[in-house]
Amino acid sequence: MKFNIECEREADGRWLAEVPELPGAMAYGATADEAMARAEALALRALAEQLESGEVRPLAISISLPAAA
Repeated sequence: MKFNIECEREADGRWLAEVPELPGAMAYGATADEAMARAEALALRALAEQLESGEVRPLAISISLPAAA
């Protein structure tokens, strides 16, 4: 399974990153890198919880970050 991180700058200057394939896996940061790191950590936590609860079976995953601007 492949997960993508999308990142955009909000009007207030903060960065918002999200993993569209995992509802709720979104995070703010002062920089794009910080927001993406937080979103990645949330995505990994969500997957770990799903595995521990038996909601999903173990599978190969890949997380893609947007190319540097």
